[in-house]
Amino acid sequence: MEQGDADIVGQLRAAGLIDNGDVVLEPLTGGVSCDVWKVETPTGPIVVKRPLAQLRVAAEWLAPVERGTSEVRWLRRARGVDARLAPEVLAELPTGHAFAMRFLPGCPVWKDELIAGRVDADFAAAVGRGIAAVHSATADNDADRAAFPNDAMFAALRVDPFILYVADHDAELAPTLRAIAADLSARKIALVHGDVSPKNILVSADGPVFLDAECAVYGDPAFDLAFCTTHLLLKAVWLDDARLGAAAAALVDAYRAGIDWEDSSDLLLRAGKLTAALLLARVEGKSPAPYLTDAEHKTVVREQARALILAPSPLDALVTQWKRTLS
Repeated sequence: MEQGDADIVGQLRAAGLIDNGDVVLEPLTGGVSCDVWKVETPTGPIVVKRPLAQLRVAAEWLAPVERGTSEVRWLRRARGVDARLAPEVLAELPTGHAFAMRFLPGCPVWKDELIAGRVDADFAAAVGRGIAAVHSATADNDADRAAFPNDAMFAALRVDPFILYVADHDAELAPTLRAIAADLSARKIALVHGDVSPKNILVSADGPVFLDAECAVYGDPAFDLAFCTTHLLLKAVWLDDARLGAAAAALVDAYRAGIDWEDSSDLLLRAGKLTAALLLARVEGKSPAPYLTDAEHKTVVREQARALILAPSPLDALVTQWKRTLS
């Protein structure tokens, strides 16, 4: 066992989560930003997360490990809104801002369900309602604003690699992308998860469970809506499945119904701009979508995204008009 792993085991014992018997840290896969393990304990399995300083991508991508603390705060705040929305945090550990949370058995990852062809528009709508519930509960809340002063972290994990990186490599779109980035960074409206993706959502009997809130910041809620919609539209192209477009529309409609903190048309236009920028980032940014390897798929996404950046549409219209294939 490596020293860092041994430290984790010792801290789990100190927190009273495991006994003095043999302990196995079972690595879990799927992420680029953290070490994640499943650990069997006397009271059932738990998950331990420890953020990485250098993310597992080809380009240099550094991020502060303090984001582990921010994730814990988001999970606890979301559970305060609705306990079904996030797993229970069991302990924060001293090494590398790691923490332990309850493992939820029998809850598949939404991304795996979508890839397997199990596309449920009602579940997508529940995702939209869940995101909106957290945004509504935290909008214009001074305590939440003070608890998530993570602008630098959000910039390092989202604004720089997804939007400004593309701007630095695309002279034509640079002014528009920089304006989108500046607007995103300036808005302080509600608590943002920052990584609402199908790979970070579990499908439970009680609805969606949100994970991996490392990018949490008090900012523009339109980002969460745009980020999740982007993933569904990308998968609609990759899998050539119109049901994924319908799921995206259901998510947007359900989210819009929960907007009670500002005019919904303003938010949907911002979300449309952000979605266009994020779509392009997943083929041209620092963290390209790993499944978009087919040249034609990249062309479909790139051409539509560039057009939408130059001529923005509200997100509901963008989703309706999204094309899965070249025509």
